[in-house]
Amino acid sequence: MRVLFVHQNFPGQYKHLAPALAARRDCEVVALSINRQPTPDNIKLVCYEPKRGSSQSLHPWVSDLETKVIRGEAAALAAAQMNREGFRPDVICAHPGWGEALFLKDVWPDARMLSFIEFYYESQGSDFAFDPEYADTSLASLCRLRMKNANHLLTLIASDWAISPTQFQRDQVPALFHDRMSVIHDGIDTALVRPNPAARLTLEKAGVTLSRADEVITFVNRNLEPYRGFHVFMRALPEIQKRRPNAWVLILGGDEVSYGASPPKGQTYRQILMAEVGAKLDMNRIRFLGRVPYGNFLKLLHVSSAHVYLTYPFVLSWSMLEAMAAECLVIGSATAPVEEVIVDGENGLLVDFFSPEAIADAIDRVLDDPDRLQPLRARARQTVIERYDLNTVCLPRHLALVDAVAEGRLPPKGQDAPPSPTAAAMRRALQAKREPEYRRHVSRRRR
Repeated sequence: MRVLFVHQNFPGQYKHLAPALAARRDCEVVALSINRQPTPDNIKLVCYEPKRGSSQSLHPWVSDLETKVIRGEAAALAAAQMNREGFRPDVICAHPGWGEALFLKDVWPDARMLSFIEFYYESQGSDFAFDPEYADTSLASLCRLRMKNANHLLTLIASDWAISPTQFQRDQVPALFHDRMSVIHDGIDTALVRPNPAARLTLEKAGVTLSRADEVITFVNRNLEPYRGFHVFMRALPEIQKRRPNAWVLILGGDEVSYGASPPKGQTYRQILMAEVGAKLDMNRIRFLGRVPYGNFLKLLHVSSAHVYLTYPFVLSWSMLEAMAAECLVIGSATAPVEEVIVDGENGLLVDFFSPEAIADAIDRVLDDPDRLQPLRARARQTVIERYDLNTVCLPRHLALVDAVAEGRLPPKGQDAPPSPTAAAMRRALQAKREPEYRRHVSRRRR
């Protein structure tokens, strides 16, 4: 079997699947990418190069599509050269988000294409206009949003099958495509990401070594930005420090922007929020750690007493599932991607995304009596093991799906969907059960 992976920054979401296929004797694996990254010897990397830049006078509503067509053209030309050299894939595993997959079926009409649909844009019930502070709901923005989906729609029509990592992300896609989609997460290596009660994390500049015996509040983003609730967390910090003067706050993430609008030129969201609340903070117990090696990230999770994860209704971060696998007690936003995983009071706590006070209340609840909530940590890890484990759940399902698509044995409708979600009903029952106790707790803290 010949498999072509297409990702602008390969391996991306294919970092486990591509090597697993390449290790099989019956597979030849090739990757097509715009960026040259180190790859295993048994995976051939082919890079493409766009032949032109974007137009300056193009209608702004189609500029995003033009960028994707330019990349699609470059990928198609590289694919045509591969075809002339004799490479003809049985299956194409493509992340179409940047346009590379647009014309591959025109080069290889007999190949079957399995597309990774990461996020389909919607104006309602999604990230768009979710946060009034940063929302642009003008007609032009709505129209540009609709046009951003043109690439996905063209790819979905050309695809033999598609895949999304979570039910929420699948449900963003128009329903007429659902019977040709699977829900399979990329997978969390729970053998690697596991609790370590003996872990220590040294903050060299502070001259302190932290462990699980300390009060440690953690917050992790790839970049510190509104899409991941950085602004709300920062606004919660004055109240958190007022209530927990001995707590350490460790913030991990860069100052760039991964999603959403950029801050004013020359500024970062960290600078903006520090200007807003910095005078109210004890910076001796707050550390911005930037981006750190993966091993240091795991140490941070290991010593965490309370891990805050906030997100718009958008792509779910791997870091939240990794935190759960490490038995962190996750305080997550009550937004759809988080609610798909966390049941309030069962395997974590949920808070209103927009409420700094609710975040402070939840952290108080955790740190006031850590032993009482220890079962939530264990159930968080169990959730990840049962539903998202790389080696026992996700990777086997990915491999089986690639084989099925390559052979034309497309799965029956719903085969790869997770069990019928009961999280909403469980959450309502648990909230009703715990609400009186929680209100008494909050009342005591406020007094």
